[in-house]
Amino acid sequence: MIDFKKKADLIWQVANYLRGDYKQSDYGKVILPLTVLRRLDCVLKPTKEKVLDYLPRIKDKSDSAKDLILNNIAGHNFHNRSKFDFEKLKAEPDKIAANLRNYINGFSASAREIIEYFNFDDQIERMDDPKSDILLLIVKEFAEIDLADMGSMEMGYTFEELIRKFSEQSNETAGEHFTPREVIKLMVNLLFNSDNETLTKEGIVKTLYDPACGTGGMLSLGEQHLNSFNKKAKLEVFGQEINPESYAICKSDMLIKGQNPSNIKFGNTFTVDGLEDEKFDYMLSNPPFGVDWKKAQKIIKSESENKGYSGRFGAGLPRINDGSLLFLQHMISKMKSSGTRIGIVFNGSPLFTGQAGSGESNIRKWIIENDMLEAIIAMPDQLFYNTGIATYVWIVNNKKSEERKGKIQLINATGQKDEELVANGELPFNRFWDKKIPTLGNKRKEIAENARLSDGQGDEKGIGFITKFYGDFEENEFVKIYPNDFFAYWRVTVDEPLRKKNGEIERNSKGQPKPNTTLRDYENIPFLKLDENKKLVPQTIEEYFKREVKPNLPDAWVDETKTKIGYEINFTKYFYEFKPLRSLSDIKAEILKLEEKTLETKKTVLD
Repeated sequence: MIDFKKKADLIWQVANYLRGDYKQSDYGKVILPLTVLRRLDCVLKPTKEKVLDYLPRIKDKSDSAKDLILNNIAGHNFHNRSKFDFEKLKAEPDKIAANLRNYINGFSASAREIIEYFNFDDQIERMDDPKSDILLLIVKEFAEIDLADMGSMEMGYTFEELIRKFSEQSNETAGEHFTPREVIKLMVNLLFNSDNETLTKEGIVKTLYDPACGTGGMLSLGEQHLNSFNKKAKLEVFGQEINPESYAICKSDMLIKGQNPSNIKFGNTFTVDGLEDEKFDYMLSNPPFGVDWKKAQKIIKSESENKGYSGRFGAGLPRINDGSLLFLQHMISKMKSSGTRIGIVFNGSPLFTGQAGSGESNIRKWIIENDMLEAIIAMPDQLFYNTGIATYVWIVNNKKSEERKGKIQLINATGQKDEELVANGELPFNRFWDKKIPTLGNKRKEIAENARLSDGQGDEKGIGFITKFYGDFEENEFVKIYPNDFFAYWRVTVDEPLRKKNGEIERNSKGQPKPNTTLRDYENIPFLKLDENKKLVPQTIEEYFKREVKPNLPDAWVDETKTKIGYEINFTKYFYEFKPLRSLSDIKAEILKLEEKTLETKKTVLD
């Protein structure tokens, strides 16, 4: 594998020529489109002369016909019919701007449209200063950078490393643009795990969609994974992206790999669904954490109210400052009736935010009651570049296998327990993650890729370790499996009677006690309880109230008109292990030992 970081650093050094003429936060406006252009230039180099030699023979044909013929000669879904390339651009320093424009205009329509999204012509005009050679210098530097030896994955890494650097300079959120590749690999493994047998069939064609596709990392790795065990399979990829630079990079990658770049749409997925009538076999996404949807509020609310469940947001609307569950509802609307599997990354908020009756709780209720939530995997913290918070992978499936029906699998892949075992010398290293060296932004950990323990024995590490837990579907110290109703509860309103000064209960005209609203309280009553054999069994509001409330508040009652059903997933609670407090004698002994050590140190210093 090519060292993408060295390549990114090489490109980053070119940005030094912009110092003084550009703010650091604007470097990306020049460097990113030139990186795309240089990448296309390197890919087309072996067939460029053939294209130019053939061009006179088709001079009378339409542009669309020329594109088809010359694309075929170039061996790609695009070509360049300009006489210039990066080498030839250097030969005429006085005409660098005009020739660069000629070169860009020489691309076939699909590639030219990609460059237009960078608004790069504005930067050419800005750098075309007779008092400065900045445009020429930068083109010369890029001509020396070979990007022909980069595979799609390495090139994706390179783009993402550049975006991260530019985002840091402008204090933007780099993590909105991309996801660590090992996280994507894990998600792809989980998504395809139960379909591996089907996907080995010759000539199989499947579709994959990402509604927040960024630079296309999830789409690329999904395609790569399928081709790794079935060369004759085809995965058609689709996506939508709101950031113009990321969109252009994604489309250029699709173009180079022979995918249909028109499958990638530009714009806000919430307001304009670029693939409105499409359904997909698989979907993957890492939508921005806590994305604000205030700008799209009018359109989203209108669709929710007017279309209900026939639209995308019928189950409910989350709070305005976190649209994560809007992305999932959007994806669910694109599931095939024959079966679709979704993998999506969330922070902890969608698990539990919002009490019964809120938008978030109603969305969880709809997903779980329709038996679509298959599994949730708690990931190690510090995996992402822009945040160190805990993240969770949700697997959603509208055609569960028989053994999974009516159940939800929870996998604790945080590695916290392993961290303790490593510290105590009971394990050689953490089976879930490795330290990221060097760190990138907030990313200090990475999920290992299918390594084995140091003695060559035992379970796989990292991606393989987690995927095996998912595929085995068996409970152990890292895996819990619960029925859907385990996550449901009634939120009941508990009232106590209003009393007169003499203590007598005040009653209404029907003789019923009036509620004292100042004493009103609420109880969340789970649908299920543990019986004497530690088995989950159904319970009613009445029996819970009689058991837990009446002994303490004998005059209280439940206002049944206010009862609501809610769903939440308290992940940490299910894997909590009680650790007994240390004895006082142990603590005292440790303190005395520390005091003794302090006295020895003090004596040494004074002597």
